[in-house]
Amino acid sequence: MATQKGISYKKAGVDINAADAIKKAMAKSLETGDKRVLNRIGAFASLFDGHFPGMKHPILVLKTEEPGSKQKLAFSHDRIESVCEDMVNHLINDIAVMGAAPLSVQDCIVCGKLEKEKVARIVDGIASACRKQGCVLTGGETSEQPGVVDAGTYILTSSIVGVVEKEGIIDGSAIQEGDIVLAISSNGLHTNGYSLVRALLKANPGLENEKVSGRRFIDALLAPHLCYYQGLKGLFGSKELHGLAHITGGGIQGNLNRVLPGHLDAKVELGKIKILPIFSFIKEKGNVSDGDMLRTFNLSVGMVAVASRKGAATMQQHLNGQGYSAYPVGEIVKGAKKVVFSGTVKW
Repeated sequence: MATQKGISYKKAGVDINAADAIKKAMAKSLETGDKRVLNRIGAFASLFDGHFPGMKHPILVLKTEEPGSKQKLAFSHDRIESVCEDMVNHLINDIAVMGAAPLSVQDCIVCGKLEKEKVARIVDGIASACRKQGCVLTGGETSEQPGVVDAGTYILTSSIVGVVEKEGIIDGSAIQEGDIVLAISSNGLHTNGYSLVRALLKANPGLENEKVSGRRFIDALLAPHLCYYQGLKGLFGSKELHGLAHITGGGIQGNLNRVLPGHLDAKVELGKIKILPIFSFIKEKGNVSDGDMLRTFNLSVGMVAVASRKGAATMQQHLNGQGYSAYPVGEIVKGAKKVVFSGTVKW
């Protein structure tokens, strides 16, 4: 009987020494002057001071997100920092719709083989995206899984903790008949619809370098997901802001309905939506139906705000003054918690 050759964790594909070296390299990215963070890298878990001066009844808001198949496209084009910003901005938008301020982000990096430079760029990218929005990356998990994930493949996930005053929670319950539906423009696909886009590129690789509004298609595709928090936070606490919806997978219909009261509908006029050229390009090159475009993409609307009729114009002015493009696309009517489209999209 043949003698079994010696086996080790490293021979099995996991290099603990390399992982330890990467963790040490992460320390600089995780440095923060935020005194609410009570410990740093190396601890078994992160400690964050939950004292919120000035808040009567703070409520924590929790969310986990990943950038979907956009990350595959981003890594193949060396846009690591960009997709990290996608992930963080998506997270922050998801809690901002409830009126929450971001506090702490934790990441999870799963790969087939740890590459020190790439992992350092990922952690740096996430930490930088957090700092831009006033929150902090407090730690996370890096997992090398040979045989489960191919070498060169990275799967990113992050979770966020935010906080909102209980009386300031925005959940759509204040939405009333006659309210105005404001669209807040996206800058492209954000983080949804990339499985369709990757199929389109696989069938037509040359499309990557075709120009859309003066930019290569691939560059337009990989533009980072807009974060709306900086513009929205000035509206938190306003009695005229009745609801917010982050428009992601499922489009306007699949997201705005989530905040509508059961007895109301949102009537949205498709012809009023200001369609970005990238969506017209995808529709034309992929021969995609209007229905699929509406269900798959944000279709130029990254966020929807529902405002009182008397407060809508002021809210629109505020958002536009913050560098966003906000405009009315519909109103709230009696119904049954549905988003009802009227008219047709102007491609």
